[in-house]
Amino acid sequence: MSSDQVISCDHVGKAFQLYLRRNDQIMQTLFGHWKQYYHEHWVLKDISFKVARGESFGIIGRNGAGKTTLLQILCGITTPTHGTATVQGRIAPILALGTGFDHELTGRENALIGSAILGMKRAEALARMDTIAAFADIGEFFNQPLKMYSSGMVARLAFAVCAHADADILIVDEALSVGDAAFGAKCDAFIRNFAKHGTILFVSHDLITVEALCDRVLWIDDGRVRGLGKPHEVVPHYRATLEGQSTPSVRPAEPTYLSA
Repeated sequence: MSSDQVISCDHVGKAFQLYLRRNDQIMQTLFGHWKQYYHEHWVLKDISFKVARGESFGIIGRNGAGKTTLLQILCGITTPTHGTATVQGRIAPILALGTGFDHELTGRENALIGSAILGMKRAEALARMDTIAAFADIGEFFNQPLKMYSSGMVARLAFAVCAHADADILIVDEALSVGDAAFGAKCDAFIRNFAKHGTILFVSHDLITVEALCDRVLWIDDGRVRGLGKPHEVVPHYRATLEGQSTPSVRPAEPTYLSA
């Protein structure tokens, strides 16, 4: 693992505007200079961490803790309300790419679009199209409109595109559970091989896999950093919280645990 930093979050916070009445958004547009017609809902609150090149970095937390919003910021889908988030290198957000597919276009056409989104040139994507199709392993559906696909087939296509993007950073989320066991094994093998030379951001509720795959783990609770350190240091505290137990009194020296 290199000491070079490829991901850095510095006091990142993200708030969404919530409107109680239908007309409030219009009123905010027209008169927002004088009066606020919404209330802020803070999904992320002062998140700071760094990921080194070649590191496998896990992110854990309950549903609604802010993990997805953090990924969206790192992928450039949304921007933080305050703080900064920087990423060095090409990102392949596994399966997040699939949400931008056009369901009227074929799998092949969507593979070209997805490749372009990930920074691949058209000629480069065309040269890899056969191997992308083979990896997705969806047969003749590769040349059919995406509206005919099951969710598992969309997942296969999205993963196949990301797997051939020559990315520096792989972002993997819980959506990898979509699909059959054979495809899951193929994904797992690819991720473990990628971990030998690339940087991985792994977001999952599968704590056993997190402990086996990750070098460090970030625990987010209610939008804040609750723990940051080695898996064997952080995961037991998280498990204890899930089980409704009090947090163990013995804590590691390096990570800092913040009260909820």
